[in-house]
Amino acid sequence: MWTGDDLYFMRLALEAAEDADRENEVPIGAVLVQEGRIVGKGHNCPITQNDPTAHAEIMALRSAAEWLRNYRLTGSTLYVTLEPCLMCFGALTHARVERVVFGAPDPKVGVSKLQDTLAQANLNHRIQLEGGLLEDECRAQLQAFFKRRRG
Repeated sequence: MWTGDDLYFMRLALEAAEDADRENEVPIGAVLVQEGRIVGKGHNCPITQNDPTAHAEIMALRSAAEWLRNYRLTGSTLYVTLEPCLMCFGALTHARVERVVFGAPDPKVGVSKLQDTLAQANLNHRIQLEGGLLEDECRAQLQAFFKRRRG
């Protein structure tokens, strides 16, 4: 199911999550790829930026849009270590991201629980959502962070 490229880019997303961890942010990383090349990268930074929207996915979208000088990111794939929330999924939809590949599912606010509702919504763009790539590594990274934080 997963390609070598999928594994490569998810490993880069895990590295981006390490950047968040070093900043005492929840370690979530994202890499946006278009035509086989990285066009955006981000990690969680809502605390350091005092910005509730500064999720890894949003930061990767901002980075890519600035780099490409276009808010439409058609044909792109986002690799993210944790399943996107509804806010991020909305932004990904508006940006016309084609595919989202996530590592660990988010049982609390992950968007996959809303797939049936989203499928019925009158959206002008549909995203291919795939989960479970390097799930154990992604989950372990998050669990280690929260274990350290709780002391």
